[in-house]
Amino acid sequence: MSVRVFAPLAGIALLSACAVPPEGVTQVDLVAFDEAVASIGCDLVGESDYLPVELQTGLTREQVVQTAAFRVAAEEAVRLENGGVRLITGACAPA
Repeated sequence: MSVRVFAPLAGIALLSACAVPPEGVTQVDLVAFDEAVASIGCDLVGESDYLPVELQTGLTREQVVQTAAFRVAAEEAVRLENGGVRLITGACAPA
């Protein structure tokens, strides 16, 4: 019986463990990322979205892409049908 109770919890722990920030991205970078994405309307879709986030955060394009994927994995952002990502926490939280 103990195994049945803890098996689903183990799955949740493993899923959460997968959501780790990209290498070289600090907590300060994550806050800057969230603020930068909020400043452009909460969606990262094309060049006109990525470039301002890169400039505001000092992160590379790859780091911005990886941070967006991290936010999706952490359920702090969602994938959009157009291939973009929408932040859903902080200033970007749905009303």
